[in-house]
Amino acid sequence: MMNKVSKGIFFLSTLFGLVVLAVLLYRVLSEGIAYINWNFLTGKLSTNPERAGIMGAILGTFWLMIVVAPVTMFLGVATAIYLEMYAKKNKFTEFIQTNIANLAGVPSIVYGILGLTVFVRAMDLGNIVLAGGLTMSLLILPIVIVASQEALRAVPKFLEEGSLGMGATKWQTIRAVVLPVALPGILTGAILALSRAIGETAPLVVIGIPALLIPFPGSIFDKFTVLPMQIYYWTLDSSLVAEYANLAAATIIVLLVALLVLNSSAIIIRNKFTKRF
Repeated sequence: MMNKVSKGIFFLSTLFGLVVLAVLLYRVLSEGIAYINWNFLTGKLSTNPERAGIMGAILGTFWLMIVVAPVTMFLGVATAIYLEMYAKKNKFTEFIQTNIANLAGVPSIVYGILGLTVFVRAMDLGNIVLAGGLTMSLLILPIVIVASQEALRAVPKFLEEGSLGMGATKWQTIRAVVLPVALPGILTGAILALSRAIGETAPLVVIGIPALLIPFPGSIFDKFTVLPMQIYYWTLDSSLVAEYANLAAATIIVLLVALLVLNSSAIIIRNKFTKRF
C-alpha cells in the first residue's frame, strides 16, 4: 500500500510539473512566435515595438559567455583537481569543500552585490562585459567545482594506480589518464552551469546593466545587455505598452532555443566521450 501511495504521489508531482511547463510553453509560443523574424533577430533595440530587435542582447550574451566559460572552466577544474588529487584530507579541506557546496546554493543576487562591490566599484570596471562576466563566473564557479570533483571521484582508482606504478608522475597521470576519463562529467557540469549563467538576471540588475538603446558590444570592454535583461525590462514595460509582452515572449523563445542547444550539446558530449572511454 505504501509503495502504491508513494508511486501515485511521485507521478502526480511529475505530472503537475509537466502541465505547468506545457501551459508556459503554449503561452509563450502563442504570443511570441509571430514576432520572430529576421528584422527582430538582427535589429537594434528601440523604444518603438514595431522596430525593436534583439541583436544587441544576443551579442551581449555571446560576449558574456566569452568571459564566463574560460574563467569558470580553468578555475573550477583546477580547484577540483587540487582538492581531489593534491590536498591532504583533513578538517581544513573538509571545511573548504563544505563551504564550496554551500556557495552553490547562495541566492544569485548576493553574487550581484559582490560583483558590484569588487568589480564595478573597487576595480572601477563599470558595467561592461568583463565586470558582468566575472560576476557570473562567481555565481557558477561552485557548481563547476562540485561537478568536476564528482567526475574525478568517479574515475576508477586502478587506472591512477596503474599509471603511477608504471613510473608516471602525478601530473602526467592526471593529464593523460584521469582527466580524459573524467572529461564527460566535467563538460556536462560546466555546460549546464553555463546554461544557468545565460538565464540569470538578478546579478546583472544589481551591477546596473542597461537594457535599451546601447550600441552593439564589440569586445569585453564595452557596455552590453543580455537576453534575460531584455525579457525583464520588456515584461515591466508591457504594463504601459501591450506589444512589449509579445516582444518579451519572442525573446524567451530565442533564449529557450539557446538553452536547448547548450543542454543538447552537453548530452551529446557526454555520450560521445562515454562510448570512447
